[in-house]
Amino acid sequence: MNRTDLLLRMLDTTYDNESWYAPFKPAIEGLTPEQAKWRPAGDTTKSIWENVNHLIYYKERLAANLEGREWAQNLDGDQTFSLTDQINDDKEWMAVVERAEMVQRTLREALINTTTKALEQSSLEEKLLDIMLHDAYHTGQIIQIRKMQGSWPSHR
Repeated sequence: MNRTDLLLRMLDTTYDNESWYAPFKPAIEGLTPEQAKWRPAGDTTKSIWENVNHLIYYKERLAANLEGREWAQNLDGDQTFSLTDQINDDKEWMAVVERAEMVQRTLREALINTTTKALEQSSLEEKLLDIMLHDAYHTGQIIQIRKMQGSWPSHR
């Protein structure tokens, strides 16, 4: 297996190809807007919606980097959680879910079209690995929030 194939496999594992931990896509499937914006008591915990916003931002930025596009929407880490407004609307939540799906496809396609030499020369391979670990970390948070609110399926 070459490096790009391995990176693609791991990218898929963190998104929708369950391995030995639950990936992102199943972690947000079936959520209502109310569940997505719910947060436990306390100011330090982000909602699922905020976590999804955060993950989208960093994947969009990395995809732009891989494609050689200029990235003008520079946000600090805290601002990324508010990438979209959390409102009680199915269409708005579904738009966020679809944006997460779209950025995954975009990032995957960008990786397919990036040469191994380019991955090595500009630390893109390291950035991809960071994104995958970042996704896995926040997916764990999303699952924990779902367990706290009682919306995580018991069959998992």
